[in-house]
Amino acid sequence: MSKEIEVSIVTPMHNEELCVREFHTRISAALRGMGASHEIVLVNDGSTDSTPEIIRELAKQDPNLRGVFLARNRGQCTAIYAGIQQSRGRYVVIMDGDLQHKPEEVPSLIEEIRKGWDLVSGRRTDRSESMLLRRLPSRIANWMLRRSSGCQVQDMGGLSVLKGDLARSLQLREGHHRLIPALIHRMGGSVTEVPTTAPPRFAGKSHYGIGRSVDVLFDIVMLWFQNSFKQRPLYLFGRAALLLFLAASAIMTWLLYEKVFLGEHMGTRPPFLGAILLYIASLGAMSTGFILEALGDTLDSVLNRKNYVIREIVQQQNDETEG
Repeated sequence: MSKEIEVSIVTPMHNEELCVREFHTRISAALRGMGASHEIVLVNDGSTDSTPEIIRELAKQDPNLRGVFLARNRGQCTAIYAGIQQSRGRYVVIMDGDLQHKPEEVPSLIEEIRKGWDLVSGRRTDRSESMLLRRLPSRIANWMLRRSSGCQVQDMGGLSVLKGDLARSLQLREGHHRLIPALIHRMGGSVTEVPTTAPPRFAGKSHYGIGRSVDVLFDIVMLWFQNSFKQRPLYLFGRAALLLFLAASAIMTWLLYEKVFLGEHMGTRPPFLGAILLYIASLGAMSTGFILEALGDTLDSVLNRKNYVIREIVQQQNDETEG
């Protein structure tokens, strides 16, 4: 399209037949109200109800709506990633289609990111979900994410908007949609948040369960690993190998002392066998670090991945003209 698009709405849809039309009506009204050129990218994530038919119907009526249909259900993060890659806007808004992210609050996030932020996240207030099943696990996860990433966003799983070019440069894996503010912060991007509300689902049944908390825990551990060792696996496994080697050497030194000065036999004693196992574990940890380093270098080369954000380029202007 020759017309520049300012805002792309990216929304995954999985069996949301009761919400699609209401979502489209309200987000379209909100964007028209702020006078922003826009597109709405609805990603059908392998729905088995009438969601695909409704998206096709709406696309025929609204030239600003684009339907992206995945071949089968791949999960929320993959659907979001597919939608981001199909987006063309200067800003990309990531939001749910069940209307727990209010479309009417999108303009406030757009106004904030226009000030120059790389990402603006919505901090959900007065959440109506169950304290035990949703709110408490969310608070714990957000606290752990802040501790592990250094990103001070209070609510990383809510409505968010980020610069389009930055969004399309992300390599999202399953579960990363919950970490986007932390990922942007890790790259050096500027992040902030504004308060938003969190109404109940408009219709239908939630797709979330308590089992998701286990996945979030593993995601946090991986993020901590990446942040703590500057994406260099050798730093972590090298330290582990060194500690194992020193422990094994200390045991061997003690055993040799007892053999030389006390006449104790060392070859069949349990500490000797333990030291040998520690030496082997040390070698294994170091080898793992080398292997992961090689794999990481290969992946970065193939993907041409850049783990940084350029804030500004300053260059002296040459005022000389050819004559």
